[in-house]
Amino acid sequence: MRRWLNILVNITFYGSWAVVIYLLLQVFLLVSFKVPTNSMVPTMMPGDFILVEKLSMGPRLFNVFKALRTEDVKIYRLPGLRGIRRNDPVVFNYPYEYGRWDSVRFHVMQYYTKRCIGLPGDTISIKNGLYMMGELKGGIKQGQMEMAMLSDSIIQARYHDPIYPEASAGEGMGWTLKDFGPLPIPKRGQRVKMDSTAWKLYHQLVEWEQKGEVAIDSDYTFTHDYYFMAGDNVVSSIDSRFWGLLPDDYIVGRAWRIWKSVGRDGKTRWDRVMKKVE
Repeated sequence: MRRWLNILVNITFYGSWAVVIYLLLQVFLLVSFKVPTNSMVPTMMPGDFILVEKLSMGPRLFNVFKALRTEDVKIYRLPGLRGIRRNDPVVFNYPYEYGRWDSVRFHVMQYYTKRCIGLPGDTISIKNGLYMMGELKGGIKQGQMEMAMLSDSIIQARYHDPIYPEASAGEGMGWTLKDFGPLPIPKRGQRVKMDSTAWKLYHQLVEWEQKGEVAIDSDYTFTHDYYFMAGDNVVSSIDSRFWGLLPDDYIVGRAWRIWKSVGRDGKTRWDRVMKKVE
């Protein structure tokens, strides 16, 4: 009897440590997500299970239980090794409510994966479908060329969602999916004069930062960094062209490797297993 009791105690002890180690890995190092849509094809396919590393940006700490109750939470981030860089594939909490792109909100169970096209302090434009940061080009060119080849009439018939910042400001800047910007991406410490143009572009970000309405003709200094995110499959991605800029707090980490991949037929796609996400 004592022997079986000792075995049970050992199983409980080592099992508890296994759970603790697993949770620590999830919080501080690696977490797994399943890719549900084709917005990142060909880099990531529906049915891919990806490992997301948190060390580059730094792990986040927040009250998960409050977040699950959709209450406002304070997010703390530990120092990262290198930060998010241009063209990194990134997993993040979707920062808006679909159809309500006028205000930022945190939904802990809703994740997106996109490519970081624009960094804090960049100015991004889309010229004939191609992403530009000054003279630099960003993203995967193949998907952008597919968008560039679509006629304006096809785009108008296919896409019904308003282009940023129309959905967040009530009226837009006349931008289109092929002719967008220039859009300066705010960074922490940057000061802006909230004239009518700046209000259209940034009011939802400022209101999220200060937890209240922002007045036109006021001055404001940003307290967060922001990023422009886009899908590699440009013609089939709801991204920053529609809903706007991503706050730094909402970034989970950098997509690292595909550890499992299952096709629609239920079969494992072995050629994708352990493939690095680039």
